Amino acid sequence: MAAIHQILFNAHIMYSLALGVWAAVIAARRDQISGHYWGAILTYAILAAVILLVGVFMLFSGMQPRSGRIVVYLLYMLWLAIIMPGLFSLLKGRDDRSAALAFALLGLFNFSTSLSMIERELVGPWIAV
Repeated sequence: MAAIHQILFNAHIMYSLALGVWAAVIAARRDQISGHYWGAILTYAILAAVILLVGVFMLFSGMQPRSGRIVVYLLYMLWLAIIMPGLFSLLKGRDDRSAALAFALLGLFNFSTSLSMIERELVGPWIAV
């Protein structure tokens, strides 16, 4: 299960980077955000929620990240699961250049946050307690 968690989290990292770059390109072209991007945001949120559920399942199975900071792990994963749809809600569905810039910054911030989680061993390796 830990291997599945790590694979999904790696996919999440790459997806965060892709969303950030995609939104930056949209902003640079002065285009509007399309429905394809909104679908990608939904996919991002679902992926983060699945990673969180796998992590919670492993916690209930008696495993934890080697760092032992379970609460920090849960808070970060909750952030990653709700922030992109939350930004959409805060922007009230705007699809202009400034909204694209906001999504670009958030995507790149989430990318760096996820890399930081790996560096601080919040997402693994998982050990039995």
